[in-house]
Amino acid sequence: KYHPDNLIILEHSEISLFTIDAELKNNQYGVEVISLLGRVQDRSLLKHVFSKYHPQIVFHAAAYKHVHLVEKFPWEGVFNNILGSKVLMETSIEHRVERFVLVSTDKAVRPTNVMGASKRVTELLARSMNGGHTKFMAVRFGNVVGSSGSVVPYFRQQIREGGPVTVTHPDATRYFMTIPEASKLILQAGALGNGGEIFVLEMGTPVRIMQMAEDLIRLSGKEPYEEIDIIVTGLRAGEKIYEELITDDEGISATIHDKIMVLSPTSNGNGPQDQERCRQQLEEHIRQLCAAAARCDFKEIQSILQEVVVEYKPGERLIRIEVPKAESQQ
Repeated sequence: KYHPDNLIILEHSEISLFTIDAELKNNQYGVEVISLLGRVQDRSLLKHVFSKYHPQIVFHAAAYKHVHLVEKFPWEGVFNNILGSKVLMETSIEHRVERFVLVSTDKAVRPTNVMGASKRVTELLARSMNGGHTKFMAVRFGNVVGSSGSVVPYFRQQIREGGPVTVTHPDATRYFMTIPEASKLILQAGALGNGGEIFVLEMGTPVRIMQMAEDLIRLSGKEPYEEIDIIVTGLRAGEKIYEELITDDEGISATIHDKIMVLSPTSNGNGPQDQERCRQQLEEHIRQLCAAAARCDFKEIQSILQEVVVEYKPGERLIRIEVPKAESQQ
């Protein structure tokens, strides 16, 4: 609706790309939509795309986000969430992109899982890349209602099928916002940033998931526990009962937008030499993470993530995927 010269969409899911391409073209906003099938880890593809289209702004939302799945397959979290972000950031610098907005998550705050830790690494990576022509910033918020894999459509499906509705913990709470709210606030944060910031979007009061399940059942014309049962299944691997938007040691201040706050940068050093040393250390840790991911070595991935993200406290791992040696060596 802001009428960019063109909108370039890079998506690795064939069905998602087909769907969004058709939706945008049917809306007839008069904007050229260029839909590309590919992965952010593909450096050659990104160079080709950036050389051809010269994007001014990159909104980076490509990430595996389901906690329990990334906990089962942490190597994919490393390749997609961390390596993919690094390749995209480096390509943006090479092609003099003006602004790079990283979409992060509340699960990056005091993470208990690989997904959250991987997103915290990308926040640190974005900050380490800042300082040149390209301005890097991150936007951190919670769950988006109606987005891919959202709990609300999942609950509705369970209700349509007659139940039961499954809730992981009776006291579990989550932050929620709508797709239009999330999209508009990401655009606003991208416009406000001067580089290096992490923006936190005002998410309101956390919602109790059990209450949400009960309300959705009633809104469907049924009575919870009588016509539609609710079953508590227990927290899955790496999940928390509640999420946070900031840590105790992160300062926070207001912006000119009443729903956007900015976190005060924390740094191990103040001078350019300290910043460069931290950047090199992060680069080395990412190299080690990719090597461990290539071996499908969960313990090593977890160990390196704990070195990079000191507040990462792994939860109990409920499911372990064993990879045969023959496959891991190929």
